[in-house]
Amino acid sequence: MTEKSAYMEGHLIVAAIRIHDHRNDAPPGLAEICASLGLSREKGGQLLRRLEKLGIVKPVESAYGQRYAIGDHLKLEDLPRSTEPSKLDEEIQKFKTERNKMEKKVESIQSQQAQKQKDLFAEIEKKLKKNLNKT
Repeated sequence: MTEKSAYMEGHLIVAAIRIHDHRNDAPPGLAEICASLGLSREKGGQLLRRLEKLGIVKPVESAYGQRYAIGDHLKLEDLPRSTEPSKLDEEIQKFKTERNKMEKKVESIQSQQAQKQKDLFAEIEKKLKKNLNKT
């Protein structure tokens, strides 16, 4: 699944609100918006809170819980159109880089130890041959 920009996500949320409002003559709740867009409730809630802070959508209290209506839809045009890597993505990339460095260091140490062991065995073999030749 490709990462969508804030601009694209905002338009999708507003479109879902409009479609639900048109079909049911009532503003949708979080569950309806998420179901129509195929989002998890957590992701949908996060997007709605972000749009609510910007004034693009506004919560409406009803007898059936919180519903959402469109506020100032023109503010959608102010949202960034490019996707930016999240802090989590940056931290994951940083972790992978550090892990790769550590793996290379471990491989280097293991190869050094293997070489030391070969040298030690060669030295022991040389001493044994020397002792055999003396007797």
